[in-house]
Amino acid sequence: MVVLTALLVAMPAEAQKRIALTFDDAPRARGPFLTPEERTARIIAGLRKAKVRQAAFFVVPGNLAAPDGAGGEQRIAAYVAAGHVIANHSFSHPALKSRTAQAYLADIDRAGDWLKGRRGLRPWYRFPFLDEGGTDKAKRDAVRTGLAARGLSNGYVTVDGSDWNIENLTAQARKAGKPVDMDALRDLYVETHVESAQFTDRLAKQALGRQPVQVMLLHETDLAAYWIADLVAALRAKGWTIVTADVAYRDPIAKLHPDTPSAQGNLLEAIAWEKGVPAPRWYERNTLSIADPLFRQRVLHEGK
Repeated sequence: MVVLTALLVAMPAEAQKRIALTFDDAPRARGPFLTPEERTARIIAGLRKAKVRQAAFFVVPGNLAAPDGAGGEQRIAAYVAAGHVIANHSFSHPALKSRTAQAYLADIDRAGDWLKGRRGLRPWYRFPFLDEGGTDKAKRDAVRTGLAARGLSNGYVTVDGSDWNIENLTAQARKAGKPVDMDALRDLYVETHVESAQFTDRLAKQALGRQPVQVMLLHETDLAAYWIADLVAALRAKGWTIVTADVAYRDPIAKLHPDTPSAQGNLLEAIAWEKGVPAPRWYERNTLSIADPLFRQRVLHEGK
């Protein structure tokens, strides 16, 4: 035991960095490059290539009614068959600010009815848009109470690189007929998420004095389908160990419910805010006025 303790103390801080991968909005519609079926096959293959044993997919059953939602149920089952897990992301992806607490919880229940009994299901709920009530604390608390009554815990996020925005900008460029530098797009996608993880690691040390298991927010995108293995490799090169979502949500921060002026964003940001850690508490590329020009310059080679 003394030897083991000594080894742990001697381990560099980098070796203690752990992170789980999670994907929102499954099953998503067609993206800028791939059919939904192609995307699912590539994500599964990429995770397997990267030796990621388990990722979590937060499901929006209402997406099945979209024009290209056919086959979505089979795609979700394919993720589970590959060893991954699923959880509730609401039925229709509403922002909490747009609904009463009662209507919002009813939407969660509708998704829960669809998910009930399915293999790989976990009792986690992720707020669409990471909107947990904004400045409306009464609504925030009503939904927190409602989730607890349903046996659901917060499927929170700590690392976010706004990959949905990179995908949206790519889709807009393709629709406009603009040439997309695919190598530059890969580099931007990977770099943004690794930088976000590194930023959050530093923030955690300020707010908690330790390194909790981090949870990365991704979406079921074509970009993930192309480059999830590259992202995992880049994370590992920075000392990160990829762990399961089951491990991540057993971290003690899962029990925290920070009381901040506004409840929207990632959990570690809220913890840091509550503890008085000065800004910035938010990775800069989640600010679109920073991210969008960077995309246009690096991927579209505009403004050079």
